Amino acid sequence: MKDPLRRRSALLGKLEKHTDFVRGSVSSVCAKCSRARCICEKKTSRRAYRLTYKDSQQKTQIVYVPRRRLPEIRKMIANHARLRKILAQLLEANIEIFKKGTGS
Repeated sequence: MKDPLRRRSALLGKLEKHTDFVRGSVSSVCAKCSRARCICEKKTSRRAYRLTYKDSQQKTQIVYVPRRRLPEIRKMIANHARLRKILAQLLEANIEIFKKGTGS
């Protein structure tokens, strides 16, 4: 789109599609001892999953993720990545609007 106002409007519409999102990553650990790579890993196939993220004070937080909700949390992480891309494009559109002086 050439018109930055239209592009901004379209990008804002895309934001509404990705309302469920989280920042972080999912990792699997041994269900016995909770270490990422341990000898227990060879003895048992039981895995536990957890979401790891940084809070506003940059402190690492860990949240248990039940196996049945694993696809849901992975989709939410993917939505966060999409939102970051959309916000970057929105920033470029707003800068272009500002440079042209067309305002809101």
